[in-house]
Amino acid sequence: MIASEVKLYKKALYLSLFTIIYNVLEGIASMILGYEDETLTLFGFGADSFIEVISGIGITIMILRMRQNPESRKSTFEIQALKVTGTAFYLLSVGLIVGIIFSILNNHKPETTIWGVIISLISIFVMVWLMLAKKNVGKKLKSDPIIADSNCTKICVYMSLVLLVSSLIYEFTGFAYADIIGAAGLTYFSISEGKEAFEKAKGKECDCC
Repeated sequence: MIASEVKLYKKALYLSLFTIIYNVLEGIASMILGYEDETLTLFGFGADSFIEVISGIGITIMILRMRQNPESRKSTFEIQALKVTGTAFYLLSVGLIVGIIFSILNNHKPETTIWGVIISLISIFVMVWLMLAKKNVGKKLKSDPIIADSNCTKICVYMSLVLLVSSLIYEFTGFAYADIIGAAGLTYFSISEGKEAFEKAKGKECDCC
């Protein structure tokens, strides 16, 4: 492997590790603040961040493997990580649906959604940067798996947008169902990510578009 490729794989590894660390911090902040403000969408967004950590660990192992042999196949650990990730996304979807039903039956409203606005704006900025950085490295390495990972970051951007829009609507209008609609949006993307994780575990590469 030439020196430029070694440098690119190192950059890909650093981006992956940054993704893990960022999601841990985002998950902790979102779940704590979502719980305190009784915001289902923000709390669910935080739970999703922890699932992304599991996915990120699998991606990190993939990059380490590819650095040794770009043509090698998925390891058992990577496949198991994908299955755990897929299961976790499905469980999150169920939890969100239960939360939505509970909120409707009890006419529940968040205390505030201002933290949802702040966290989503930060997340959009970070995830767009990560998506472009990963795609740039993937194209230079001509690595379809790394490019696919960058495309999957789009889902994180979409989920952040769902959080931002629902939080803004509630904060400025007080619309009772804004938080519920946001949680429903997260449910949709969680189901999509769960499905894609299991497809990848079976060897089918997803472009996550």
